[in-house]
Amino acid sequence: MTRVERLFQELKFGGLEGAFLTSKANIFYYTNYYTDPHERLVALYIDATGNRLLILPSMEKEDAKQAGWNGDLLTYKDTENPWKMLESYLDHKPSSIGIEKEQLPVSRYEQLTQIFNQTEFKDTTELFNHIRMVKDAEEYKRLKEAAELADYGVKVGVEAISEGKTELEILASIEYALKRQGVREMSFSTMVLSGHKTASPHGAPGMKKIKKGDLVLFDLGVVLNGYCSDITRTVAYQHVDKQQKEIYETVLAAQKNAIDQVKEGIEIGTIDQVARDQIKANGYGEYFTHRIGHGIGIDVHEYPSLTSHNPLKIRKGMSFTIEPGIYVPGIGGVRIEDEIFVTENGVELLTTYPKEMQIV
Repeated sequence: MTRVERLFQELKFGGLEGAFLTSKANIFYYTNYYTDPHERLVALYIDATGNRLLILPSMEKEDAKQAGWNGDLLTYKDTENPWKMLESYLDHKPSSIGIEKEQLPVSRYEQLTQIFNQTEFKDTTELFNHIRMVKDAEEYKRLKEAAELADYGVKVGVEAISEGKTELEILASIEYALKRQGVREMSFSTMVLSGHKTASPHGAPGMKKIKKGDLVLFDLGVVLNGYCSDITRTVAYQHVDKQQKEIYETVLAAQKNAIDQVKEGIEIGTIDQVARDQIKANGYGEYFTHRIGHGIGIDVHEYPSLTSHNPLKIRKGMSFTIEPGIYVPGIGGVRIEDEIFVTENGVELLTTYPKEMQIV
């Protein structure tokens, strides 16, 4: 069964006669065509009459074919209106259609309602998320390859640290090295933070120079063959004080204990709570300010969200991050993040760069 056939089966089970998808990730998942169309419309439309229609700019037609799409194509030039072309193409309008509510701008929703003026629209984001949540063997392979390059990126970053170098200089070394390995795109803005700036979970790298006694935090990932990776490591430069070491060891122990919880049938919330309880018991509870992790795949942040209140049970084939952190304003912070994959035998760490404390 193809992915499109499975999707349509799930839609029928939910009482829907069709779907209209526009997110880059879902377009890729169902067509194997990876594109960033900017403001232009790229969409996948399927319905109960057998329509399997990929809508995209004319200039991308051959690329979509080479990616393996063998369904119908509706292509348009920049001077043409794809919505009017879609309306002309259809000889039947379904009574109900699933859409990605979070991904569909109001302007496009209005275009859809004009074309399907007697159709009920239902948000099926959760359905799409659940389908993509469990990865197959090919997805596992791509995730593993992307994770290996994330490991390499951290290695390059750690080796680039020296007195007086700026965060952005080190960042440039990482991305240059990854480009030489064939990486075209990072999965998010690479983060290299040092000293007191490590106390910001989403800080911005800048011209701050590395100095003795700084913690240096790396958070990075790549996109490879359509799949993302994500890793965080924190190291110390030349010296570590007592509190820095205590924070590091607390985070490391919390992460290891959280990973030990991962097995089929366990509620996701348990993973977060185990790490949170340990960090709180060590006196740093108020400084762990985010969830323990997130799903990862075509998107770097995808379903599920690993919060302490999530009752969803872990299944084989899920891939997500585990990334506890402690961030003390004015002092600094530590985050340790690994990307994991759930197998029938337990858990596999896709990212493997060493995480015992390093003083470089």
